[in-house]
Amino acid sequence: MKTEHPNISILKRFNPANPNTAAQMLAEDFVWHYINPKLPEMQGDYFGLSGLVDFFKRVASRTSGSFKVNPISIAPMGDKLVITHVKDKMLLEGKEMEIDAVVTWCIVEGKIKEAWDIPVSHTAKFIE
Repeated sequence: MKTEHPNISILKRFNPANPNTAAQMLAEDFVWHYINPKLPEMQGDYFGLSGLVDFFKRVASRTSGSFKVNPISIAPMGDKLVITHVKDKMLLEGKEMEIDAVVTWCIVEGKIKEAWDIPVSHTAKFIE
């Protein structure tokens, strides 16, 4: 039986619907980088747990609380990086949509130090 990479175990405890679940997993100087030129009002860096909570509150507000993250794949890259592929689903302007995103996580000494959230706008589609 193959042992799960410890950084994957850390990420499996994080619930984007309740970002406070990350409190014990975040480094003190944690940064969430959101990279999405299609949403310039949200793009940028969010610092610490309060920044992460603020980011997901803004997402919830914009999507009428419908935002859901569906993990597709997760892969460790060396000792500090983990790459996740997710499909985000939400209501946007009253229409259901989904979009692929890649999140790269940097985990140092068991704490999440940084994350780069990159939605791929070319995959966005409305579901009818």
